[in-house]
Amino acid sequence: MVWQRSGWGDVHHHKFDTPSNVESHEHHFLLQRVQPAMIGLIDGSLSTLAPIFSVVLISHKPLYAFVAGLATSFGAGVSMAFSEGLSDTGELTGRGSPLVRGGITGAGTFIGGILHSLPFLIPNYHAALITAFGVVAFELIALAALRSKFFDTSFGTSLAAVSLAGAIIVAISALLGATV
Repeated sequence: MVWQRSGWGDVHHHKFDTPSNVESHEHHFLLQRVQPAMIGLIDGSLSTLAPIFSVVLISHKPLYAFVAGLATSFGAGVSMAFSEGLSDTGELTGRGSPLVRGGITGAGTFIGGILHSLPFLIPNYHAALITAFGVVAFELIALAALRSKFFDTSFGTSLAAVSLAGAIIVAISALLGATV
C-alpha cells in the first residue's frame, strides 16, 4: 500500500498504487499544477511592483497606485494566462491541458499582483507604503516557502533569489518615481 499526494498537499491512500505510479502522479501534479501556479505567483508578485511603486512615489496618492496595481494585475494575469496556454499543447511535453495551465498561471499572476496593491486603498500615503512593503515581504517569504516545499530547494537560497529580484525591481521603480 502506498501513500500519495494529490491536490494541494493532501495525502491519499490507494491500495493499488505502485511506487512508480505515485512518482508519476506527483511528477504530473508538479508539472501541471504547481509549476504554473509558481510561475504566476512569482511573475505577479514581481512584475507589478514597478508600476505600483513608481506611481505612488511620483504621485504620493495611494489610490493612483491601487488603480495602477489593479490594472497591471489584470493585464499581467491575462497576458500570463495566454502565454502559458499558448506555450505548448501539453501533448509532447506532458504538461497537461493548456487551458488549465493558462488558467492557473493567470490566476496566480493576478493574486501575486493584487496582494501588494490592496494596501494602497489606505488613504494615508505613509501608512499605505509601509503596509505595502510588509505585504511584499510576506509574499517573498511565502514564495520561498512554496519553492522549498514543492521543489526541494533551500528556503534561504529561494528567499535570497526572490528578494534580489524584488529589490532590483523596487530600486528601479523608486529611481523612476523619484527622478521623473
